[in-house]
Amino acid sequence: MSTDGLSAYFDDLEICSPAERERQLFAALPDQIAHAQATTEFYQQALAGVDPLAITSRTALAGLPVTRKSALKALQAARPPFGGLVARGEAIGRVFQSPGPIYEPQGNEPNFWRAARALHAAGFRAGDLVHNSFSYHFTPGGWIFDDGARALGCLVFPAGVGQTEQQAEALAALRTTGYCGTPGFLRTLLEKCRELGLDHASLTKALVSGEALPPSLRELLAGYGVDVYQAYATADLGVIAYETSARDGLVVDEGVIVEIVRPGTGDPLPVGEVGEVLVTLLSAAYPLIRFATGDLSKVLDGPSPCGRTNMRLAGWMGRADQTTKIKGMFVHPEQVAEILKAHPGLDKARVVVGSEDNRDTMTVRLETDQAIDTALVAATVKAVTKLSAVIELVAPGSLPNDGKVIDDQRTYQ
Repeated sequence: MSTDGLSAYFDDLEICSPAERERQLFAALPDQIAHAQATTEFYQQALAGVDPLAITSRTALAGLPVTRKSALKALQAARPPFGGLVARGEAIGRVFQSPGPIYEPQGNEPNFWRAARALHAAGFRAGDLVHNSFSYHFTPGGWIFDDGARALGCLVFPAGVGQTEQQAEALAALRTTGYCGTPGFLRTLLEKCRELGLDHASLTKALVSGEALPPSLRELLAGYGVDVYQAYATADLGVIAYETSARDGLVVDEGVIVEIVRPGTGDPLPVGEVGEVLVTLLSAAYPLIRFATGDLSKVLDGPSPCGRTNMRLAGWMGRADQTTKIKGMFVHPEQVAEILKAHPGLDKARVVVGSEDNRDTMTVRLETDQAIDTALVAATVKAVTKLSAVIELVAPGSLPNDGKVIDDQRTYQ
């Protein structure tokens, strides 16, 4: 890590030649594969017969099987709590639960999720006071960015979610300089400050994730004096890629190997073609190999104008399956089935995701010919997904016969 607080780069890895980066990554990969085979029950089976010393290139890596995020729920149920994917002998400090449910481990090493690099690129430095509005409850979002900020030497206010008025008062009283959270809540927080007449001028930078950041919302937030950057992160993997001052795609983190593959396969796609994001994680505690995120993106041609030389992604471009991120939380088709099962008399369900004034909306449409208490259904939706939704009852046969249970109708402009 750079010791110069004004340095544009977190460390020299960000500006090394692409050839040297590939050499370093694929020199480390055989040891990682051997470690996974020796210490995890899952990879002992999944990579049986694989010679780690032969996996020294992207071509060789592409020959290994894919580990799918969509399979984690079943794997963990069969072999709790982590499906045999956590390395024996490695210390785990916390366990989290994301919707699914899926359980994620946090290793004990500092900056475990590698968020410090993304925060540095967004202008965060030692001494900054960071208002962290990602959730600290159940899911690891709050801890991911708390961990990275403290690794940079920042002071963190663990705001979490909710209590908007109290959060606004704390932001003003503490003279907070940076924000982490969803862009939608940042807008809500700043609007609350304005409504209450609170001074938010100290807040000048933000690193956001979990929701889309359309140009109109970025511009609105800039009008409040906040320079907003994005990070692409997941609960399983931590930070995968991050935005820089170039505002031209997201630069892949130095601690992961990213592939873009044809959805449903492990076959790599050429630069510029949209496909599923696969990540190999160079982590001792959680050695995920060719982990299929279910997210769609593409590789942008050439290095970033900011000087960083790693691969660039276009950012989040949708889901390879119907699992959908709404207000920063994933909603799975299995959860829709759980809602139906909880209420006899409902025949079919469809979650419709929309956007109003750059805020995510969720409507659950349900086919039924019976009298159903929509308040009880809404409570079930909240319990299962951790999200509030509008409930609409429709006549049998009204919903499209297209196999969709989650229909994402959001457009970003």
